[in-house]
Amino acid sequence: MLIQMVSINVKQGYAEEFLEAFRINYEGTRQEPGNLRFDVLRNPDDDHRFVIYEVFKSSDALDEHRKTPHYQECVRRIDPILNGPRTKTFYNVEMADFLGA
Repeated sequence: MLIQMVSINVKQGYAEEFLEAFRINYEGTRQEPGNLRFDVLRNPDDDHRFVIYEVFKSSDALDEHRKTPHYQECVRRIDPILNGPRTKTFYNVEMADFLGA
């Protein structure tokens, strides 16, 4: 499994526009065969800060995700309203490690 966590800061006044654009990505990604989980988390102390928690079966599944129309449309919409670059953190997890075996 590959976990990707993306931190996103949105310009003031654009949080709702961000959520509308990200709904496209969320709904499409949840239908991908290589996606296991996709959560959009909003910072309770700053409603313009988000963390996207994604779990894919493999790095190849993530690569395929980035080629999809829903991902590309989301990026096209959010890039102009971001307050700084997105930061990404990756974790490779083997099921045996995850289950404590």
